[in-house]
Amino acid sequence: MKKNITIVLLAAILNTVCFSQQTDSDVNKGVAQPKVELLWPKGAPDAKGDTEADKPTLTIFLPPKDKSCGSAVVICPGGAYQFCAMEHEGYQIAKWLNSLGVAGFVLKYRHKGDGYSHPAPLQDAQRAIRTVRSRAAEFNINPDKIGIIGFSAGGHLASTAGTHFDKGDSSAKDPNDRLSSRPDFMILIYAVITMTEPYTHLGSRKNLLGENPTQEMIDYMSNEKQVTSETPPAFLVHASDDSAVPVENSVNFYLALQKAGIPAEMHIYEKGQHGFGLGSGPVSSWTVHCADWMRLHNFLSTNN
Repeated sequence: MKKNITIVLLAAILNTVCFSQQTDSDVNKGVAQPKVELLWPKGAPDAKGDTEADKPTLTIFLPPKDKSCGSAVVICPGGAYQFCAMEHEGYQIAKWLNSLGVAGFVLKYRHKGDGYSHPAPLQDAQRAIRTVRSRAAEFNINPDKIGIIGFSAGGHLASTAGTHFDKGDSSAKDPNDRLSSRPDFMILIYAVITMTEPYTHLGSRKNLLGENPTQEMIDYMSNEKQVTSETPPAFLVHASDDSAVPVENSVNFYLALQKAGIPAEMHIYEKGQHGFGLGSGPVSSWTVHCADWMRLHNFLSTNN
């Protein structure tokens, strides 16, 4: 037993070293290793303590400078607002984006598992967008090419950021708060969009809004009801056989975008279920379609 534990610990240590340090090969390729930063260096708003659970982070994945297309995407992993699926809906997504020349910023936002509900996740998403925008020159990106991608409940957070944003407060003491929190585009993968029955994911709603939210709050956080002419363009993916988050979430959001005249593209797969991340088999083609869509909107152009 002790031998097995030792092996597991050594593997964990090696994995951490590989994740946090650059190798000579990576340096030669100009690849910046992921860097984890506190989202709120001076403490998050309404923080309940000073533990890791109270400290949202951004993990920064930058492509080689000579491969950068000037775009960036804030990544919101899913987890029913109970946890963050950081690996297959976070780090793997950032590496895929880097392969396109896009900078990826994986957001570890506050959620019910940390003791937080609305508005903490949205505060963190808005802060992430402002942070990336404020440091555009440092990250070698265009401040007008900052998108957001979300999976499942992370898709709800991403669509909330795209429908509940502000232009910034020019008189704010914090320079970040002077900038817009509006993402320039949204990528929504098997996303929770609505808080309204029968199509909502009740676990996500409970974790975000509590046991008995008011109808006013349900409507406010049902993002298909919050689309306006200022909502950013969107790319949506879902599977018809998703038994966790009904496909109607994406369908109804797409229809709302169409009604408002917002550019949108949607791909509905017959099979795929829920939580497939980058996917395998037919559903994996969403990444190809998404890259084509980003290219269509000049988000993969090297002309910053």
